[in-house]
Amino acid sequence: MPRIHSIYRYPVKGLSPEELHVAALTPGRTIAGDRMYAIENGPSGFDPAEPRYFPKARFLMLMKNERLAALETRYEDVSNTLIVRWNGKDAARGDLSTIAGRAVIETFFATFCAGELRGPPKILQAPGHSFSDVAAKVVSIINLASVAAVENAAGAPVDPLRFRGNLYVEGWPAWHEFDLIGKEISIADTRLKVAKRIVRCAATNVEPRTGIRDLHIPDTIMQAFGHMDCGIYAEVVRGGSIKPGDELIV
Repeated sequence: MPRIHSIYRYPVKGLSPEELHVAALTPGRTIAGDRMYAIENGPSGFDPAEPRYFPKARFLMLMKNERLAALETRYEDVSNTLIVRWNGKDAARGDLSTIAGRAVIETFFATFCAGELRGPPKILQAPGHSFSDVAAKVVSIINLASVAAVENAAGAPVDPLRFRGNLYVEGWPAWHEFDLIGKEISIADTRLKVAKRIVRCAATNVEPRTGIRDLHIPDTIMQAFGHMDCGIYAEVVRGGSIKPGDELIV
């Protein structure tokens, strides 16, 4: 049976993934804590009082700002604290629920991304909002066999974390996930409806631990398979908790 290999969330858009041993799913929402913050790259027009979807180009993100991958970040839910490590040392620490804490993080990124900014960086957040790459609140699912197929086509190791997914699945044949569009998947007590394929962008060219843009993933997928997709988005229709090892039943 196919099963969940690993689960990740990304508390701050563009920054480090965090592996989860259990994840809460709520109908119509993302995985709890996923992309709940973003770093504005110059004035974006985002209004926390009326949050809405904005294209990722309005924020710091790996497609344009690959240096972000060289940082190691961790978010602590209880204290709302973001810890940023650079070159093996703590570089900044701030409580994102406070003006002073956000200012510490913003000051760090003002220096770290100085040559790539269109204005002062600003931490953005709104209750219940996710700064996903798509307007719908979804969970992203990556088939590890499809990643292996991309790796074979690239002729070089491809870290699955390049695809910044929430659920990594083992046990499906390569590209089987595309056959599931419109179908529902049960995982433990939860149920998700598969909505669409994920079109990959240049962010996948960045090695997720070094920040080096060393491969051409979308071009490789297009040349080898005739499309630029890897992974699927699914909407949560029945909530509950999931964990690595849980089976997926279509």
